[in-house]
Amino acid sequence: MLGVLVNTVAILFGGAVGLLVQRGIPERFSKAVMTGIGLVIMFIGISGALQGENPIILVVSIALGAAAGTALRIDERLNVLGLKIEQKVSSRKKGKKNSIAQGFVTSSLLFCVGAMAIVGSINSGLTGDHSIIFTKATIDLISAAVLAVSLGVGVLFSAGAVLVYQGALVLLSQLLRPLLDSPSLLAEINCAGSLIIVALGLNMLGLTKIKVADFLPAVAFVPVVYFISGLVFG
Repeated sequence: MLGVLVNTVAILFGGAVGLLVQRGIPERFSKAVMTGIGLVIMFIGISGALQGENPIILVVSIALGAAAGTALRIDERLNVLGLKIEQKVSSRKKGKKNSIAQGFVTSSLLFCVGAMAIVGSINSGLTGDHSIIFTKATIDLISAAVLAVSLGVGVLFSAGAVLVYQGALVLLSQLLRPLLDSPSLLAEINCAGSLIIVALGLNMLGLTKIKVADFLPAVAFVPVVYFISGLVFG
């Protein structure tokens, strides 16, 4: 869990730095920075998505994940959680574009769904190697600072989501060690998670309004579809 704790602290520190300099940065600069971050997220997502080897696994997993996420209303529930945090922490200002809910949901998805979060946590649980998570923590520190400038204090609350999500992955990978120790399976998991990151990037660029969180179950469906396809197609 060491890597997860370091990642959590990095997000809190980066977010705090971003909040400290927030008032001194004009809105046009913060908008430009957010556009740049959106482009970087697109690049990271596309790069990871290209690691997949079996498009059928991706298609089936995304379809099942979208159906499950929509039925469970994950995106809606995340936004409700963000709004509850917002109501407890501060009052919303009239005409304010970026709410705590927006900052919480956007940053939580960015920090949790990426390939490095999944692979790093699994690798940490399987082998005790925290190098991937430490690298991710460095990236998240910078990203949290930039996001906090534009999205505000909601970014800090995403550290809690990272602690719970990546911590659960570490513990789960230890329990499922015999099943997850497969490079090809990890590649398919990376592919699905990275495709969801692409959707997040599109939203951040203002090109779409995809309910990204509703696709999160796709990552959990990948191992199931992977093993079934192995049995069917050999």
